[in-house]
Amino acid sequence: MPLFQYRARNQRGEAVRGELEAASPEAVATQLFNSGVTPIDIALARAGHDVLGALRGRFLRGKVTLVDLSLFSRQMFTLLKAGVPILQALRGLRDTTVNPAFAKVIDGINESLDTGLDLATALRRHPQVFSPLYVSLVQVGETTGSLPEAFSQLATYFEREKDTIDRVKSAARYPTFVVVAMVMAMFVINLFVIPTFAKVYAGFRIELPWATKLLMATSSFTVAYWPVLLVVMAASALAVRAYLHTPDGHYNWHKWKLRLPVIGPIFYQATLERFARALAVMIRTGVPLVQGMSVVARAVDNEFIGERILQMRDGIERGETISHTAAATGLFPGLVTQMIAVGENTGAIDELMLNVAEYYEREVDYSLKNLSSAIQPLLIVMLSGLVFLLALGVFLPMWDLVQVTRGG
Repeated sequence: MPLFQYRARNQRGEAVRGELEAASPEAVATQLFNSGVTPIDIALARAGHDVLGALRGRFLRGKVTLVDLSLFSRQMFTLLKAGVPILQALRGLRDTTVNPAFAKVIDGINESLDTGLDLATALRRHPQVFSPLYVSLVQVGETTGSLPEAFSQLATYFEREKDTIDRVKSAARYPTFVVVAMVMAMFVINLFVIPTFAKVYAGFRIELPWATKLLMATSSFTVAYWPVLLVVMAASALAVRAYLHTPDGHYNWHKWKLRLPVIGPIFYQATLERFARALAVMIRTGVPLVQGMSVVARAVDNEFIGERILQMRDGIERGETISHTAAATGLFPGLVTQMIAVGENTGAIDELMLNVAEYYEREVDYSLKNLSSAIQPLLIVMLSGLVFLLALGVFLPMWDLVQVTRGG
């Protein structure tokens, strides 16, 4: 959040100065009024007055991980369950956390609580760290007096989320490495290897095969225009990145990645797992269903599926059942809609949604274990084609030369 400098007067009329981090000048004014200080002037802190601090803040901002959130939630559950006051618990966690960025966030939460705000509102002031799901569960926990249980639910949720993300990254590491290595090898071969063979072949008085001509043409183009190729590749990457940061690009990418071959079904299953687990957590902690569906739509981290969940919310507002609205979206398989229908009839929808989440967790785990087996044939075909083309281009002229020499 931006840093604001303020001038104000305290209750005795004395002039005070200071700095506060907040989302807006209005938020700074609210904090000052709540602490009994009347603001006179509020302005953004000048950039460059603390270069080291600014650089440190720039690099540390946004580095709060799922591990930090999971550990924080688990520790808050333990401390609150033991009867430790919230402010004392937060101060202890601020002093013991190993992540400076998160320590700064916890310190900001402490300051907000000191001004009289509730915990949910204090967390809402840090949207880059605490998601709407997190804030909603904490708010319900405060309202119902079950705040420790809310933190326990959040800790379990983030632990499962971290485990799923780690498994996806681990499964994608091998094929990514192979593809990158292939691209780098092609670049090196085109720049250094093929030009050497081209000089040798230039003295041959034979008709070069089509494979050799293709390799030499590709190599000549790469050698002559490699700076242009690098610029085009970088510009293309930046253009794609800029498009993906637009609302349409973000939405289309979330839609397309569910349809990718081999890995698309894994993304789909992982998203359904996230949906079922988030919905179960929201229902179990007592969040109103319509409000909970809005939060779950953002928690699934997929705008395409999130839009369908919002359609479910609209149907629920019209009085339709959850199972009917889920079936109407056409997105959820029969297993999910049937489990939702059974849960509605038995009043145990949270339990059945947890069962659905565990089912898709096992499906994702199985798919990830077999991902290498599924991708390996494709990688073998690509490598075989590359080696075959290089072999034809490099060795066919030599074979033709041998034949000409023997004929001569």
